[in-house]
Amino acid sequence: MRNTHATELLFDLSQPGRRAAQFPTSDVPDRPLGDMIPDAFRRASHDHSLPELTESDVIRHFLNLSTLNMSVDTHFYPLGSCTMKYNPKRHERMARLPGMVDLHPYQRICDQQGMLRLLHDMQEMLAEIAGLPAVSLQPAAGAQGELAALLVASAWFRSRGETRTRVIFPSSAHGTNPASAAIAGFECVQLENTSDGLVDLDELETQLDDQTAVFMITNPNTLGLFETQIESIAARVHEVGGLVYIDGANMNAIMGVTRPGDFGGDMMHFNVHKTFTGPHGAGGPGAGPIAVRSELAEFLPGPVVTRITDDDGQPHFELETPSRSIGRVRSFFGNVGILLRGYCYLRTLGREGVREAARHAVLNANYLKALLADLLPAPFGQHCMHEFVGSASNLKDDRGITAMDVAKRLLDFGFHAPTIYFPLVVPEAMMIEPTETESKATLDAFAATLHEIAEEDLEFLHQAPHAAPVSRPNDVQAARQPILLWSPDDDTAEDV
Repeated sequence: MRNTHATELLFDLSQPGRRAAQFPTSDVPDRPLGDMIPDAFRRASHDHSLPELTESDVIRHFLNLSTLNMSVDTHFYPLGSCTMKYNPKRHERMARLPGMVDLHPYQRICDQQGMLRLLHDMQEMLAEIAGLPAVSLQPAAGAQGELAALLVASAWFRSRGETRTRVIFPSSAHGTNPASAAIAGFECVQLENTSDGLVDLDELETQLDDQTAVFMITNPNTLGLFETQIESIAARVHEVGGLVYIDGANMNAIMGVTRPGDFGGDMMHFNVHKTFTGPHGAGGPGAGPIAVRSELAEFLPGPVVTRITDDDGQPHFELETPSRSIGRVRSFFGNVGILLRGYCYLRTLGREGVREAARHAVLNANYLKALLADLLPAPFGQHCMHEFVGSASNLKDDRGITAMDVAKRLLDFGFHAPTIYFPLVVPEAMMIEPTETESKATLDAFAATLHEIAEEDLEFLHQAPHAAPVSRPNDVQAARQPILLWSPDDDTAEDV
């Protein structure tokens, strides 16, 4: 049953005279409003009334709103490119232990030894998984990790007396790759993929020169395919003196199985909130540590945690800023709460458990891909890694069913929609990543639901979702709101 009460505003529920608390008479001097608040900070309207509600009205309102949310705790969440897997509650409890949450970063270093030891261990574990020896935990998200690593690369080239201007990436790259490169001051060069969905080595050769600073690549790539020529790609970039950056967004497919440093990567970031089950969404929180080769270590953002052994053989942990650091990119140690959840995940699974998680993620994706081969065929790759990109083009051509229709209707069945219309190289793209945490029964039910949707009445389908309080807000907004064309010369706008 649709919860219409949750869609009402607090002002709709307001009744004169209702109260949740009684406030004492104000002891603030009764002065004209203008004496206390400048005109520039006052609203044009003088109606400052607030809704009048009991405490139970407020509690029920917000609790009802919460039941409209979808999350990995309530629904299957096959959001391709985002690795939305279950966040173990054991790790939540451990990250909230008093010794964790009550620690203040301005306490004396001697009072922070337990936390610093955990963070140092996290650095060591990430270095091992990456195959790259130096790690900074500072970046607060994957995109900030990309930017930090590119700034490290820029500083390294400057230290060698080189001014390199170009960053190259394939067309299947995450959108943050060119954005990070541009913010770091580089020129962006995009390569088209081959018909197999992989990097075109011949085109890469035409773009490589002494101005190539970094080649950014996601491996496995955004189409869910492993770049089998990655060693050759890295060798060619290195031949012209460039660096190879591995976008770690898809590490869930290869963690513990193969290491970016071993197949040619010089730098990479991790998405702790994806690969290592820290919760994420709604703009945060996140954590995007970076790992680099030893020659780049002195440029890392700091501080990093170092281990020192005293004269008695006892370990002691310090915060140290690398000698030629690019500086801080985040306050204190980074997003410690998410890092701690990732630490608990890695310690819980251990070396073999991490490897098994990656293998099961790949198994689940290929199983679901096979179940949907007739409905959402994937134009690239016979097999996939952790995700695959199916195309709803046949549904659109045969019945007029778009990827958007399918995505919206899935909500009525209790499934979050996959990523749609990305990457752009696949028409009517549906990017599906089941992760290792979903059971065969869930995958079977999801595939069966998609087949059921494909046979539904078109008019009914075009109006989905039917169980949500608002059907298609983006469509409604697009139909009602004018597009504003802004003039670069002034502050006027023109409606079209």
